[in-house]
Order: sequence, then structure tokens, then C-alpha cells
Amino acid sequence: MGTLETERTTTGWAARDPSGILSPYTYRLRKTGPDDVFIKVICCGICHTDIHQTKNDLGMSNYPMVPGHEVVGEVVEVGSDVTKFTVGDIVGVGCIVGSCRNCRPCSTDNEQYCSKKIWSYNDVYTDGQPTQGGFAGSMVADQKFVVKIPDGMAPEQVAPLLCAGVTVYSPLNHFGLMGSGLRGGILGLGGVGHMGVKIAKAMGHHVTVISSSDKKKVEAMEHLGADEYLVSSDTEGMQKAADSLDYIIDTVPAFHPLEPYLSLLKVDGKLILTGVINTPLQFVSPMVMLGRKSITGSFIGSMKEIEKMLKFCKDKDLTSMIEVVKMDYVHTAMERLEKNDVRYRFVVDVAGSKLDQ
Repeated sequence: MGTLETERTTTGWAARDPSGILSPYTYRLRKTGPDDVFIKVICCGICHTDIHQTKNDLGMSNYPMVPGHEVVGEVVEVGSDVTKFTVGDIVGVGCIVGSCRNCRPCSTDNEQYCSKKIWSYNDVYTDGQPTQGGFAGSMVADQKFVVKIPDGMAPEQVAPLLCAGVTVYSPLNHFGLMGSGLRGGILGLGGVGHMGVKIAKAMGHHVTVISSSDKKKVEAMEHLGADEYLVSSDTEGMQKAADSLDYIIDTVPAFHPLEPYLSLLKVDGKLILTGVINTPLQFVSPMVMLGRKSITGSFIGSMKEIEKMLKFCKDKDLTSMIEVVKMDYVHTAMERLEKNDVRYRFVVDVAGSKLDQ
């Protein structure tokens, strides 16, 4: 058991400017302490947020930036006070790697809503060094923000669960929507949406996929197990489905009207926003008032929810549908992701890639 007193270097693929182009970048890992875990990265999922951040779409990017927040790796060394992990454990690191631990969200196990949370990358750690993500050979993280991957789960299958999976699981858990027999909608069938279908079905829900075209109908119903498929431009179909859903998880990460989907909700139904959108959304208030409907949001999940979600997926034998790529394919993967040309999540085989080339 090591104390991790010395700094290390690692090589990752970083963006240098808003072009978003990634290339090899060797950097120091932050100073580590007794509560830290040193992790050799095995693989890392690619999320839409990685595109937003590397291209500065949100106007707050800092460079050089190593993206990646769906990280699975092997514990190589642990600090002297680490009790949760031992060398050789397969672990995961998600979107955040720190929080204040004193505010109300932190004290109620909702640290993802801490106003002082520290992002896995494009942030600054408590020692003043920049945080860097999982498109790298290794990383250091505080044990509180690391989860053990249940035995028998393949690392590349788990990676998307650390963001996409818990993004769906958390609102269903928080809003009491985990009971069987509910009727739910999944708006958008990408990385988050496809896990939404799988998780909701495993909870015993009747699931309707809502999409802008019928291109994914066969996949949604035959491969993912959705019960119904709605095309949002099909006026007749949308009218028939009015007032039929208990909730909709809206995963679309781009501007879109809300009113067509609010009409699908029952009285007290919830439209849950999970996609990062940097332009204002609009609706007329009677659409909400006349059904006591709610428009709410949810952001990833807490560490406890990630642990519960992983156990749920293990117990239900749920996996993500992925395409594994090497790091030298990452630009093509991101271009394809922007075009929704992936079924349904890219995962970078970091350990099998030549990171210095």
C-alpha cells in the first residue's frame, strides 16, 4: 500500500483550442494524498459533453484539456487512509472528482449539486492544478469519488453507465418512478436514451421512444425492447398518445420545442430534462398549469446512486450497446457522435491505444 507522496506524469489526448482537435499531451498528475487512489485507465466512454467542452460550446473551456468522464480502470496503488479499495480492483470515475463536503447537497448525498463540485476535467483541483479526464493512461482520484465495479461486469460495458446510465437512473430513483406499471417516454435515442429504454424496461415500465424520425424504430423496439415508438412530426400519432405518459426523460442535447411533449403527459406528469442545451427553451404556461405538470431537470447522479445503479444493472444483466475504438479514431468518433452516427456509445480502448503517437 503506497502513500502516493510523489507526483507522476501521464500521457493523454488533449484539446489545445476550440477546434476540439485532440493530440498527445504529457502532464503531471496532481499531488496526491492518503485518501487517493492511483488508477491505470482501461477505457473511457465518449459523451456529448466532451464535444461541448473541447469546442468551448459553453464558453468556459480551459486548455490544454484532456476530456473523458466515463472512466474505468484498475487500482494500481492506494493511499494510507484508503479503506474502500485495494490494488487490483476495477473501479470507475464519473463526472465529478470533488465537492465541498459541507453544504446541504453534500450532507444529503447529493454532491453532484454542490456549488463547489470539481469536474473530472476542465476544472481546478484544491491544490490549484487543473483536472484532466480519462482519455489518458492514468489518473488520481479521491476514494469518495471512485466506485467499485461489480465483479463480472466488462469494463467497456460499464463505462457509459457512469454518466449515461446514472443520468437516467437518478431521476427515476429521486422522483419515485421506479415502480412497475408506469408508462414512460424516452425522448431521443442516443447514448443516454438507449440506457433509458433498457433501465425503464427492467423496472417494469411501459416504454415509448419518441424521436424525430422513424429511422431508429426497428432498433428501439426489436433490439432495445421499447413498447411503442412515436415520431414527433406525426401529428395524428402524437394526438393519440396525448395524456398517456407518467414521465418523459428528455435526453436531447440541442434546442427543441417542449410543448409537443408536455401534451403527452398525464396529470402530474414530469418532463425531466437531462440534455445540456445552451439556448433558452420555451413553452406556454397553460400547457403546464392545466395538467399540474412539471418541467424539471436532473444532473448525473450521486455516488450512492451510481453504486445502486451498477448493482441494478448487474442484477438485471443490463449492458450498454457500444462501439469500441482506439484513441487514434477519436476524432472520427466525435464527428460521428455529432451526427448521431453511433449505436449507441463510443468507448475508447485507452489501455490498448498508443497514447504517445
